[in-house]
Amino acid sequence: MKAQFLLIPAAAIVCVATPAYAKVYLSLEQAQQLMFPGATFAQQTLTLTDDQARAIEKASGTDVRNRQVQLWKVSTGGWFIADQVVGKHDFIPIAVGLDDSGAVKSIEILEYREAFGEQVRNPQWLAQFQGKRNGATLTLTKDIQNISGATLSSKHITDGVRRLLATYAIAIASH
Repeated sequence: MKAQFLLIPAAAIVCVATPAYAKVYLSLEQAQQLMFPGATFAQQTLTLTDDQARAIEKASGTDVRNRQVQLWKVSTGGWFIADQVVGKHDFIPIAVGLDDSGAVKSIEILEYREAFGEQVRNPQWLAQFQGKRNGATLTLTKDIQNISGATLSSKHITDGVRRLLATYAIAIASH
């Protein structure tokens, strides 16, 4: 009697992989209208120079990974910046609204792909950044509360906001 083997297609085995946790909360357009209701947005082209990137890194204590700044001038005043920061494993796309003076008006988490820690979307946590300007220390656990279970996401969002505030002061305010 011949032995018969049960062949399981490779696709069936691969399907047992870990579940996806990605959640899209807002598109760029939705975030723009949420932060600046009724405004129109003019996208600007801004590529950081080597000198600007070094100055931003020095001022913020955070690496500049992308020299292309996604930036819109707001018709009612201020700026809308789309960026991303590293979570624990994946990037976290964020949007930051700045008023005319470069202070944080609001922050939105556009997507969250991590298995844990989506509490960083909590409006009370995000409100801690409102009014902050370049030069604010913005240190997790000192100036910004940590979120248990989302420590890396909390830290990287805090670092990202500090970097974007330095980017405004060094490269956008004169743009």
